[in-house]
Amino acid sequence: MTLPSTGFAEHALLPDGWRANVRLEVDAQGHFASVTPDATPENADWRAPLVVPAMPNLHSHAFQRAMAGLAEARLQPRDSFWTWRQLMYRLALRVTPEQLQAIARALYTEMLCAGYTHVAEFHYLHRDPQGNAYTDPAEMAQQLAIAARDTGIGLTLLPTLYTHAGFGATPLAEPQRRFASDPAFIDDLVTRIDRQRYAPGRILTGYAAHSLRAADIAAIRALSAQAADRPFHIHIAEQQAEIDQCVAATGQTPVACLLESVDVGRNWCLVHATHMTAQETTRLAHSGAVAGLCPITEANLGDGVFPLSPFLKERGTFGIGSDSNIQISPGEELRLLEYGQRLWHQQRCISLPDDALGSVGTYLWQSATQGGAQACGLPLWGVRTGARADLCVLDTEHLPIPARQASTRFDSALFATSRLPIRDVMCHGTWRVRDGEHPMRADALRAFAHVVTALLDD
Repeated sequence: MTLPSTGFAEHALLPDGWRANVRLEVDAQGHFASVTPDATPENADWRAPLVVPAMPNLHSHAFQRAMAGLAEARLQPRDSFWTWRQLMYRLALRVTPEQLQAIARALYTEMLCAGYTHVAEFHYLHRDPQGNAYTDPAEMAQQLAIAARDTGIGLTLLPTLYTHAGFGATPLAEPQRRFASDPAFIDDLVTRIDRQRYAPGRILTGYAAHSLRAADIAAIRALSAQAADRPFHIHIAEQQAEIDQCVAATGQTPVACLLESVDVGRNWCLVHATHMTAQETTRLAHSGAVAGLCPITEANLGDGVFPLSPFLKERGTFGIGSDSNIQISPGEELRLLEYGQRLWHQQRCISLPDDALGSVGTYLWQSATQGGAQACGLPLWGVRTGARADLCVLDTEHLPIPARQASTRFDSALFATSRLPIRDVMCHGTWRVRDGEHPMRADALRAFAHVVTALLDD
């Protein structure tokens, strides 16, 4: 339990925009007891020049951090997502539960230092390397929860359904043996994690289906019924080859097939959704589901560019995720999202609804925090009374432009620095990062280096 504290921000990004002289009270349960603009700093425990809501990370595969940067050599004339996947499978077959926890610990400290205070783990590494269930079937999932508990990050753990290797109920391939599951197995994992009550209010559970190629519609429909109102995530329309396979098998593209077969609503997150028709883009926006965008990974894998402009025109909801964890930077995710749109449309300042003017950086951050929170199952988010007290303090001394307006300073931080200058990070009312450092980070990174060395030596 945290102690009550009071802070004062010269400028803070609130739900209604930037406000000056904001007094922040945090209660003993780790929530904002009050948020008061135009206040005075008397009796404040801490002071900050610029405060923004912390960023939820709506899509992560923690174990893939152990191969970051190791798949950047061309090994054949045409490398692609599918050739990268073979390298990922090799890693997935080697990771032990203890190694997974070490990888996740290091990753989560890095996420916190970067400004992420909650992460949705899309977890399908269920079984042992031989494909057998562990004595505790939730053994691998438990390691992620323990890493989140100990580092202090929030977690939405999403045990993921994976039944087939491809459309047409193709049996799992040998390299996929650790992923095998069915709806009952996934429901059991969720129950086992819930029973542990690792950190109530900070560690949550939801459900996921890997993709339409890895789980048929009947199984997805059954699992989504089990999920009820909890978060439900799925990869979809990431690669053109996947779309071609889906059309050949079902006569429909993946997004159309899903939207017409399952009741997709606000608790859903469609990860990537890169390749959509105009009609699908509109339907996804109107469904209330979150588009889970992972621009760094999508660029790294050569996926394509999400149709953000028409999606925003239809008032669609989006958030960001670090996915393969090749780089941990919410600022870079948003900058790349905007720059990708500029290159595609040959215009500037794209990431705003059609009728909106103003700061692109502010809009991107505000929108991604709200969409990410929705996808993670966090009903109230932001610097507002009653929300979990998650925030980032920016170090304005490291901004290139000494602007007066808060929105201009934030745009400068997002677009004119190589990395957002995050100084301090609070999660659930507790300072997890001070002066850019997490207390576990050095030890966690040493353990991570040991694990990666062992995995590469195998």
